[in-house]
Amino acid sequence: MRAGSRILSIVGAALALSLFTGTASAAETVHIVAAENFYGDLAQQIGGKHVSVTSILSNPDDDPHLFETSASTARALAGAEIVIYNGADYDPWMGKLLSASTAQDRVTIVAADLVGAKKGDNPHLWYNPKTLPAIASTLAAELEKRDPANASEYKANLATFDAAFGEILEKIAAVKAKYAGTPVTATEPVFGYMAEAMGFVMLNYDFQIATMNDTEPSPKQVADFEDSLKNGKVKILFYNSQVTDQTTTRLLGLAKASNVKVIGVTETEPKGKTIETWFSGQIAEVEKTLMGQK
Repeated sequence: MRAGSRILSIVGAALALSLFTGTASAAETVHIVAAENFYGDLAQQIGGKHVSVTSILSNPDDDPHLFETSASTARALAGAEIVIYNGADYDPWMGKLLSASTAQDRVTIVAADLVGAKKGDNPHLWYNPKTLPAIASTLAAELEKRDPANASEYKANLATFDAAFGEILEKIAAVKAKYAGTPVTATEPVFGYMAEAMGFVMLNYDFQIATMNDTEPSPKQVADFEDSLKNGKVKILFYNSQVTDQTTTRLLGLAKASNVKVIGVTETEPKGKTIETWFSGQIAEVEKTLMGQK
């Protein structure tokens, strides 16, 4: 992330705004800020008409690793009563901005804390099947506490989400039952947790970590990646279209030339999608691909 250089320039704005906004515990609408838009989608599903949600990272065409904070980010956080972010060093700018705000009675929900992830782990936690249900239940409990008059709605919304996500978990289990052990690869470990849940064997992980950390993969890592595509060992290449460089673009071309199926994954929920339709579509694409290779 390259946001640190701009943090200090907006600290003053965050502090000043917090003096005027304060908390909104008595307001009709609970103001929630999510660092990433899939967490924002989840917040809207749980809170319904009783919340207003702002998602900071929401453009699927942008590289989230290049995100830079702004005064508008500080303004949004200054008025937030509940903040949801990923953690595990994926969005470190969020913690810095929050420490600059004096808002009282604000609650932060950090995905990494809920699933026991830490710095150095794969930070793409939303693809961990445990993450979104954990956030949903934590958020529902917080909303019930803040707004007990509408507690029954939050409980009902949580039940609806859990049921829908339960169907996704069933689809993941079905893929695992049929295709566990399938070798796959990726340009970055975005889909890693989901691939693991499906029982796949992920190759070229060191290459993926290097790409994620914006470091140069070693010649051996690149050669091993190329070989796994050329010899047909891997059945799917999960390609992160938001984080690309000359090497990953070349590997994409090699995969296509080698008839390796490419499935695009993103670090932002695509426009027009919900968590449920986004995940279900990807799972269906995986299953269709593997079914066609039998």
